[in-house]
Amino acid sequence: MAKYEKISEAVVRRLPIYLRYLSYLQQVNVTTVSSQQMGMNLDVNPAQIRKDLAAFGDFGKKGIGYDVNYLVENIRQILKLTDEVRVVLVGAGHLGHAISNYNAYVKDNIRIAAIFDNDASKLGKEVAGLPIQSMSEMAHTIAEKNIKLAIMTVPAPAAQTVCDQLVSFGIKGILNFAPTTIKVPKDVRVHYADVTSNLQSLAYYIT
Repeated sequence: MAKYEKISEAVVRRLPIYLRYLSYLQQVNVTTVSSQQMGMNLDVNPAQIRKDLAAFGDFGKKGIGYDVNYLVENIRQILKLTDEVRVVLVGAGHLGHAISNYNAYVKDNIRIAAIFDNDASKLGKEVAGLPIQSMSEMAHTIAEKNIKLAIMTVPAPAAQTVCDQLVSFGIKGILNFAPTTIKVPKDVRVHYADVTSNLQSLAYYIT
């Protein structure tokens, strides 16, 4: 595990892309794949793929390529996806509903285990089979279900306050959909999913 600590963020972000592609190959009964084929389908330099995977072990065989099932299993272990990963979602608006329903549909070990909102009119209603809970229940639920990851789909003005609460309750990773930057301690990681910014940057390329 000590070796993994030196892996760059760029490599870690590419691993889920490889995993998604390899999982598709499993579905269509492809048993082996070369870095050349992966590179062509993913638009990634094959040498980069080989380098990324070699950082974690010797998974390929020269002249044969990678065993798909074996590589899927190992990438899932690297990403710590072999056991169920529970996530809390804060913000049961339209986006929160969409994410919850999508998560329930996708067969994956990452599972939204609790949903919270501060709107009293939403409390008790179900989203993807889960009741919307009061924010006052968050600390107890996070501890009881041993949740370490969170998704925030709250308005920007509330983001820092909600983030501070999550961190104080033991959350170590946050996916933030609010269009604002939040501050966290060094031992907590934040990833941003800003739809507006992504669309704005895409707009540059359409003219």
